[in-house]
Amino acid sequence: MRAVVQRVSSARVSVDGRVTGEIGKGLCVLLAASRTDGDAEAEWMADKITGLRIFEDGDGKMNLSLADVGGAALAVSQFTLYGDCRKGRRPSFIAAGEPEEANRLYEAFKKFVEARGIQVESGVFQAHMSVEIVNDGPVTLILEKEA
Repeated sequence: MRAVVQRVSSARVSVDGRVTGEIGKGLCVLLAASRTDGDAEAEWMADKITGLRIFEDGDGKMNLSLADVGGAALAVSQFTLYGDCRKGRRPSFIAAGEPEEANRLYEAFKKFVEARGIQVESGVFQAHMSVEIVNDGPVTLILEKEA
């Protein structure tokens, strides 16, 4: 799995002009599953993201996790994270997971995050989405866990 994680002061995702997920302080997670990923990768990703100490403490140091600050997560499926642009000008998505399994892992990831006591909002798998992100910092991290 691959994720782009952004610390946000707010974020929302809309489909056809309708808001499907919205958070205040927290993390916006753009998430993709590869062809070889399974539940272990989804759980690892949820554990890693919810435990990241990237929120500032009273001394201004990144020392607090999502749970520590009472933040939420906005999970947005984004298969294009597996776009390979090394050859030619058109990305290849051959490494991206098949839609049915990728959706199952996306849903599993959200459940693993919720199981850690974090509120999860989300987009709609395979929909054309508009994502509004107010990046706080900015703080943006790329995480990867391959099967």
